[in-house]
Amino acid sequence: MPKRAYLSYVAAVAASPPAPALTPVRWMESSRADLKRLSEQVQHRTGFALQKLQRGEFPRDAALLKGDLSGLIEIRVDDPGGTYRTVLTVKLAGTIYVLHVFQKKSTHGIGMPRRTVALIKRRLASARALHDKTSRGPTQERE
Repeated sequence: MPKRAYLSYVAAVAASPPAPALTPVRWMESSRADLKRLSEQVQHRTGFALQKLQRGEFPRDAALLKGDLSGLIEIRVDDPGGTYRTVLTVKLAGTIYVLHVFQKKSTHGIGMPRRTVALIKRRLASARALHDKTSRGPTQERE
């Protein structure tokens, strides 16, 4: 690369605005280990969708859940090995909490099994408690 072109490139990079900070991700219970057990392609596509959420964008592989789990986001990934779901919340300010990662096994209907819904609700309650505890700061304690 000629020196003049290199200097123009360096000036352009220096003048560009800094990348926005990514929203941190917290993994509830076994959700991260569950994702690591899936295929590399599923991990990659789920990670790409999570990164979009961290930047404040809504990925095309994601959908808002309805019913008992309304307000939560589900990342949907189809793979030759099956269909995989990652359920998370962005409603707790400043952090994305990944609640559950699982393979959708139902051959009929689009609903989730009751025990999966119960597990997600329990982890959501844990995420809320953890968020409340960590967002108070070390010197502020509840009475």
